[in-house]
Amino acid sequence: MLQKSLTPQQLRQLSPTSLAYVGDAVYELYVRQRYLFPPRRTHRYHQQVVAQVRAERQAEQLRLIQRDLTDEERDVIRRGRNATTRPPKRLDPKIYQEATGLEALIGYLYLTDSERLFELLSRFNFED
Repeated sequence: MLQKSLTPQQLRQLSPTSLAYVGDAVYELYVRQRYLFPPRRTHRYHQQVVAQVRAERQAEQLRLIQRDLTDEERDVIRRGRNATTRPPKRLDPKIYQEATGLEALIGYLYLTDSERLFELLSRFNFED
């Protein structure tokens, strides 16, 4: 991964929405990499990735790992959920909050503990 180590002080300065911003990018890149094989047309890659990075799907993934999270990880998710802005009209606000919480957790773990991040990502259920 490309991250530069952050000091604990720098990490505390990041808002939950900043963590979710990073987490969104990390999650999408992870999903894109997961669907590289078998090789297929770019349009098909796009369809598969979009299906997995939708807020509804992210909320489902969060439910899969919820019981295995540490108190610190649950706190990051809670902060991410509480920091959400107005969801898209098509989306239930609760789903949007859960997805943002997951993205905040992914961003946080990307910056602090990539081993734990990949441990949790490996538990996700991706549809082929």
